[in-house]
Amino acid sequence: MHYLDRLPETANRTVIITEHEKKQVWVNQEKKGFLRYRNPCQALAQWQAHNCDFSGDTVSIGTEDEISSREKVLIRENLKAFMPWRKGPFSVFGNNIDAEWRSNLKWNQLKEELPELENKVIADIGCNNGYYMFRMAARKPRFVLGLEPSVQHYYCFKALNAMAGCSNLDIDLLGVEHLKYFVKCFDVVFLMGIIYHRPSPVDTLRDILTSLQPGGTMILETQAIPGNTPVALFPDGTYAKVPGTYFVPTASCLINWVRKAGFKNIKLFASHAMTPDIQRRTEWMIYESLSDYLDPTDPTRTVEGYPAPLRVFLKAEK
Repeated sequence: MHYLDRLPETANRTVIITEHEKKQVWVNQEKKGFLRYRNPCQALAQWQAHNCDFSGDTVSIGTEDEISSREKVLIRENLKAFMPWRKGPFSVFGNNIDAEWRSNLKWNQLKEELPELENKVIADIGCNNGYYMFRMAARKPRFVLGLEPSVQHYYCFKALNAMAGCSNLDIDLLGVEHLKYFVKCFDVVFLMGIIYHRPSPVDTLRDILTSLQPGGTMILETQAIPGNTPVALFPDGTYAKVPGTYFVPTASCLINWVRKAGFKNIKLFASHAMTPDIQRRTEWMIYESLSDYLDPTDPTRTVEGYPAPLRVFLKAEK
């Protein structure tokens, strides 16, 4: 885990190494649930891209003219092993991956509000396959660490970066609950699409505060419900068919959480309804998506009868 060399001495190295090693023992088991992603990851690592471009909407790793037509088919077959693809779009040696989420639209809402990323140490919590990490890489950060406990997403990022060869990007199978060990490590922390899955959101925000350098910035994006009252929905069972959803706040409730966690200079800079042009079923994500989560007779409600989700964006400083 060479990334510890990129972090300041304030990191609790003993605990981080212990947690990392436990996760590595777990993920390196010779079981089908791990091999189904490890094997295609190792297969894809044989191709190293000569041309990468992370500056546009599509994260581009390699070009079609770098490989043979047979190799393109082999790469596509191995990329398919990571379905469903949630974040994108990607182009990998000419294989175009249209993911469920048009993540470029989220990035375009963020990019004008981002702090300076050049030469900064950054954490992307719940980084999925690393789409946003690659987009950050275009801004020349010193280092970006993705924390991602999903085996599928972990190996997907490792496969993509094995081909892309970005030495300033890395991933670990840790989660947001481990942030408290990264004391004063990061200049910027991204927490996107995570906080409504946390049973204690204010404690999660305090852990992020702990992990930030003095003056550091948190970029937070989450599901929310409409309304001006500072309240949060606590759904019975699923919310928009998503299990493991705890608190879905209004924007004003979210701001209160962030303020009570100890952040300052809080700015809510975007809010919009979710629509099927942002999240939808594709060839690379063939299962249910947003249109299946909403009431077919009233798209302002979820199938459970709750208010349909908004997406809200804010930034705050330590």
